[in-house]
Amino acid sequence: MNLLRRREDLVCRQVAELVNDYLENVLPRTERKRFERHLAGCPNCAAYLEQIRTTIATIGRLTPDDFNPEVSQEFTELYRAWRNEGPALADEPG
Repeated sequence: MNLLRRREDLVCRQVAELVNDYLENVLPRTERKRFERHLAGCPNCAAYLEQIRTTIATIGRLTPDDFNPEVSQEFTELYRAWRNEGPALADEPG
């Protein structure tokens, strides 16, 4: 294993941060190539990408009737808290 990472190689954390841009096809070509090169050599990140794709496909099929009233209320409250407090809420331990 090469312990010296090439400067242009992405690390797993960077890949996780770029997944949405990758799936939305908004990464510049050079970034997309770096992303795909990392995926080719990292089974964990490749699995993570597939999990995100599966989640998106599943969520796209959900309707409000799929949730019981308690879950709907909880999601509504979480959204309102996020909207009022901003993304920092997601960083708090839960």
